[in-house]
Amino acid sequence: MAEIVNLRLARKAKQRAEKERQAEANRARHGLSRIERKYREQEAERAKRELDGKKLRDDD
Repeated sequence: MAEIVNLRLARKAKQRAEKERQAEANRARHGLSRIERKYREQEAERAKRELDGKKLRDDD
């Protein structure tokens, strides 16, 4: 026999899981101090410049 599923409870559980996933993303994005955010931006820019500097040709 098939298992009986309460659709209301399943829908609410899915919504809770989605809210938790969104909250985790928000914590990761907004949980950094200004100094940490600036450091990460600078590191990303430095890595981009370093990678661009190693290109053999400019394919624009």
